[in-house]
Amino acid sequence: MDDAHARPRATPALSLIEIALVNFRSYAAAKLKLGATPVVLAGPNGTGKTNCLEAISLLSPGRGLRGAKLVSLQRKVPLATPREGPLAQSPWTIAASIARPDGEWEIGTGLASTANETQRRALYLNGAPAQGADLAELLPVLWLTPAMDRLFLEGASERRRFLDRLVFVLDAGHARRAARYERAMHERLRLLRDGVRDPVWLDGLEATMAEEGVAVTAARLETIEKLNSELSARGAEGAFPCAHLALTGEAGDVAVDPSALQAALAASRARDADAGRTNVGPHHADLDVRHTQKRADARDCSTGEQKALLISIVLANAWLQKKRRDGIAPVLLLDEVAAHLDASRRTALFEEILALESQAWLSGTDKALFAPLLPHAQCYAVAGGGFVRQD
Repeated sequence: MDDAHARPRATPALSLIEIALVNFRSYAAAKLKLGATPVVLAGPNGTGKTNCLEAISLLSPGRGLRGAKLVSLQRKVPLATPREGPLAQSPWTIAASIARPDGEWEIGTGLASTANETQRRALYLNGAPAQGADLAELLPVLWLTPAMDRLFLEGASERRRFLDRLVFVLDAGHARRAARYERAMHERLRLLRDGVRDPVWLDGLEATMAEEGVAVTAARLETIEKLNSELSARGAEGAFPCAHLALTGEAGDVAVDPSALQAALAASRARDADAGRTNVGPHHADLDVRHTQKRADARDCSTGEQKALLISIVLANAWLQKKRRDGIAPVLLLDEVAAHLDASRRTALFEEILALESQAWLSGTDKALFAPLLPHAQCYAVAGGGFVRQD
């Protein structure tokens, strides 16, 4: 990156310029004011680097990069500090200011209680209640974490979750459609488990599942087609291998025809009631990934190649996002990614982040790993539930 030191870099079109955390994981109350450049978080294990990245991920649809339950996000007050004032008892909250070409926006999320005293996650946009799709449109986010290293070796649910994250970034409405499908599916299954077989009620829920389920599958297929085109255009050149994606697990008219899916759901009511699960629908889909140069399934590649394939897919998705949104690249959250790459691939990753003009957030125990990037980034040490700028 010697030439990179000499040439100026454009400012990312989308960036977090402030984030505040209250009672979130390891943070009692912390605030970070930022510029638009990439961000490096450095510090020993257990200091809260991943917690900060998780907080940012929760400003988008879904359950964040860990998929954690809401209650587990609440800070556990240490026994040694019993008196921290009224703030110590408040629910966790995350607030952020983001800068875009169309202005600055205030977004946030946090734990809220409903009238029946159950807990839910609330989303806010400029102080008013918001939907996940609203925030997805304003703040597209992609991430890679160490837990994803086994993505190609474990069950299909995590691969679906990974694919849907790629879809969210390109199609904010996908979050709304997926949520409607899930709500209708859970309500239908509850009725079947309780022995309620009211055909009018079930027909209505299955019609919703069919309409939204086929739309979910269509969005997945469209994203895969665009990604394959982008990955193919990138070709075998560069540090990261070319991948080819395919959607499996749902086939035939059931995947693409609402009437066929609705008929299949109606026919499986007795079986679903006995099994306690819904046996047909897009929630059974899987993502198949192949290493095109090696002509091998990702699951059969080495750990290093699997990591490189994931990075290749995420970068291709980020470039697609930038092209679709008039030069606005998504925020990238890359947790401990650099530590598992050799020097040449680390440098290639940093170059791609700068070329992409993304406000990428990278974490690691040793800031020396990010040396080629640091002249173009802002670096913070994470310690004691706070952030210290490293010049």
